Amino acid sequence: MKLPFFPLQTVFFPGETVPLHIFEDRYKELINDCRKDAVTFGIPVYINDRIVYGTEVQLVEVVSTYENGSMDVTCVGRQIFQVMTFENEMEGKLYAGGEVKFLESINDGDIQAKESVLDRIQELYDLMGVHFEKIPADKFNPYMLAHKMGLSFEQEYELMQLIKESDRLAYIRRHLDQTIKVLKEVDRTKELIDMNGHFRNFDPLDFKDFNI
Repeated sequence: MKLPFFPLQTVFFPGETVPLHIFEDRYKELINDCRKDAVTFGIPVYINDRIVYGTEVQLVEVVSTYENGSMDVTCVGRQIFQVMTFENEMEGKLYAGGEVKFLESINDGDIQAKESVLDRIQELYDLMGVHFEKIPADKFNPYMLAHKMGLSFEQEYELMQLIKESDRLAYIRRHLDQTIKVLKEVDRTKELIDMNGHFRNFDPLDFKDFNI
């Protein structure tokens, strides 16, 4: 399948609302074509000087249009794809495009795995003192909070390439386990620093059986 491209140094996930400010002529043309022909477009991720994977998005609404023709628009993420070919300008267009292959998405995540991830997100938010609005496990998917659990840009890019939901849940859980461990160590270090110089009771040591 061929898609128009709007490359960005950002990861978007399926189901995510994508707000964009459109100001370049080529992307004004792209949005106008999407409005006219009801076509979708791709947002390939520009990372490490390469474009390999991205997300198909669909225009939902043109929120604002300005005198200079720039626009604020909202889109929604649909499917992850791999870029097979890239054209700097599609035929007769200002914007880029190319052939893509959509990645299969296997929704094999079980409730227990989802509950485990949600418990760790709750623990992470509690450690940071941030309110967490609970999500029922049967309504949760790994993409929902992908931008809100401290994943780096590179980690988000790795996550988007995972086909199986079970693998996405495992990936997120490993990240959360490590992040929680680091935060707890930071809290422990803070406590040790706060205790330094304070009067404390120490249990006396018994040296009777001590040898050098």
